[in-house]
Formats: sequence, C-alpha cells, structure tokens
Amino acid sequence: MPKRVVPDAARRRRRPTRQGQVLSHDLIIDTALRMLREHGAAGLTARRLGLALGADASTVYRYFRGMDDLTLAIADALFAAALEGWRATGDWLADLRALGLSIYRAYLAHPQAAVLTASRVAGRPHEVAVDETILGILRAAGFPDADAVRVYHAFIDQSLAFAVLDAASLALPEATRRADEQVWQETYARLPAVTHPHIAATAPLLVARMNDSGYPAALDMLLDSAARQLRDRSG
Repeated sequence: MPKRVVPDAARRRRRPTRQGQVLSHDLIIDTALRMLREHGAAGLTARRLGLALGADASTVYRYFRGMDDLTLAIADALFAAALEGWRATGDWLADLRALGLSIYRAYLAHPQAAVLTASRVAGRPHEVAVDETILGILRAAGFPDADAVRVYHAFIDQSLAFAVLDAASLALPEATRRADEQVWQETYARLPAVTHPHIAATAPLLVARMNDSGYPAALDMLLDSAARQLRDRSG
C-alpha cells in the first residue's frame, strides 16, 4: 500500500528549536549558506545542518525533499539576491549590464555556494524570473526571438561562468590565493624579452589587471557585440 503523502504545510515544524528559533524555509537556507561559507560543500550535511539549527537532522526533510533539493533552493536564493539589487531603467544595454553585474555580485558574496550551484538548473521562481527578465529586455529592444535566445544564452552562461571562476579563487585558503596573485609579479613580470617578447612587452599591464576579474570587460564585449548586431539588423 502506498504511503500517505503529508501536505507541505503539515510538515513544517512549529515548535522552537533548542536554540529558541522557529524553523522556516528561509532560515534553513541562510544557515546552509553560512555553513558553506565556513566549511565548504563537504561540510554541508543534514546532520551538521540540524546541529547548527538546534534540531534533529530529520527536521530538514520537513522543508526539503533532500540535500539536493536544498542545493537548488540555495541556487534560487542567489538569483533572488541578484534581483533585489537591480532595477530596470528602460535602457536595455544599461539594464543588462547592471543585471549581469548584480548576478555576479550575488554569487561572489557566497563563493562556496556559487561553486556548488552555478552549474545547476533549478527551475525555481527567482531563477525563472531572472530568465524572463533578460529575455523580456532583449525582445523589447527589438531582437528577434532567435537572436534574443542566443544573446540570453551567452549572457547568462558568461555571468555564471565568471562567477564560479572567481568564486573558486575566493574559496581558496587565503595564503594559496595570495601566492597565486604573486605569480604575475614574481614570474611573468620577470620573463626576459629574448624568450618571451610579448609577455615582457605587456608585463606591467598584466600585473595591473590579471588579479582583477575579467568579467566586466567580457560583459561589455558581449553587449557591444549584441548592440552592433541589432544596429546592423535595423539598417
């Protein structure tokens, strides 16, 4: 005989935990984000999350079907944070640039969570809202649907790819990250022009730029290309 499905509302814990908190969907996500920041993905388990919440590990499953469901909810929370920091102005280029940077910043604010979730497709409300917003901006600007989807695809993948690349760097131990940053000054800047003429010629610029993210420049290149294609299509 199949098990009776308990409605979501009936699964919620109403009693305070041992720490005096009443559990909620958002509280569990916030606690999971903190655990990811402090311990990384390997440290986020139902048992540890329960301990951090002052509740039994099984309590987590009153709110999420499993840890993967929680992971997708965390991904959606990052998109929610991106939307909170963004407002449309009606200028499609400025709006897409600001939204791309807002997505990037939301992920970089939680490096471990970014590494864990950036490759996932959650299909949750805030992720869907971001996608609807991007496509709406492009279609309103005059892009035909095929071009709107192509630019959207490049835009969102580029935003998440740079976010996870830079988040992975931030997630490194500080000493390791500092050592990597010093390589540009201590190795590249010292290569002789005889053997490495192009690196030697650009070394001061490499030292000045390469420890900063390439995302803003890549975003501008993508949007400039899209704008040029729209002008060409309009004649």
